[in-house]
Amino acid sequence: MSARILDGNALATRLRGQLAERTARLKEQGVEACLAVILVGDDPASAVYVRNKVAACEKAGIRSLKDVYPSDADPATVLERIRALNEDPGVHGILVQLPLPAHFDEAAILEAIRVDKDVDGFHAENVGLLSQGREAFIPCTPYGVMKMLESESVPVQGAEAVVVGRSNIVGKPMAMLLINAGATVTVCNSKTRDLAAHCRRADILVAAVGRPRFITGDLVKPGAVVIDVGINRLTEGEEAGKLCGDVDFASASQVASLITPVPGGVGPMTITMLLTNTVESAERVAARGQRA
Repeated sequence: MSARILDGNALATRLRGQLAERTARLKEQGVEACLAVILVGDDPASAVYVRNKVAACEKAGIRSLKDVYPSDADPATVLERIRALNEDPGVHGILVQLPLPAHFDEAAILEAIRVDKDVDGFHAENVGLLSQGREAFIPCTPYGVMKMLESESVPVQGAEAVVVGRSNIVGKPMAMLLINAGATVTVCNSKTRDLAAHCRRADILVAAVGRPRFITGDLVKPGAVVIDVGINRLTEGEEAGKLCGDVDFASASQVASLITPVPGGVGPMTITMLLTNTVESAERVAARGQRA
């Protein structure tokens, strides 16, 4: 068996085209979707992520604001900027790029963002709504994974799903989305006693552990759908500098039925769903204006 590729680039391109149409309709109603991005520090990877998000906004017809602060910035300064953005009716989404410098209280910063502008889906209230299966802004990476499964008509209801990794950003919300969709879900972590046994019974296997090529083909159930959320840059040997995922693509692709590549898999969908949440927020504002 050789797996079909679940192409995140192609799906993201199609969805962003639809977003451009939605932003055009919003402008006809006098609303310009706007995302505000805050970057603290000089982490090179974070700078690249922010640059990509701003560029994606422009292509989708979304206005973007970018505030950059030095790594020694006073958290109070950033909190004050968040408060101003919260009160700005022209801003529909606020994103604080993670990770933050060590002297920041990350939870306090994320909780300062107004719930209806929390397009990253990290605010505790949005997390709670998601856990109850109610309408909420969904964290972008798990949201993108669900869209990828939907695009291939993967039968999630009744499926055995295993999520390897329990982070607040990916693992936990991924599990909740799968549960809400009717899957039977197991979340594995570093303390899991028999990881292989869990993985080998998964119809849907999501790897979000942050370890290069951790999930090998012998851990994959024949015919499973394998979603690789990881993105790791190799540092040794002939492959130094190359990007790879948490899944050993070469071996896993010989066993799975569908598999996401790295790069070109989940990554493009993460930004796409950030844009989707921002446009949805703007559409809610437009709808309120029409009812007023």
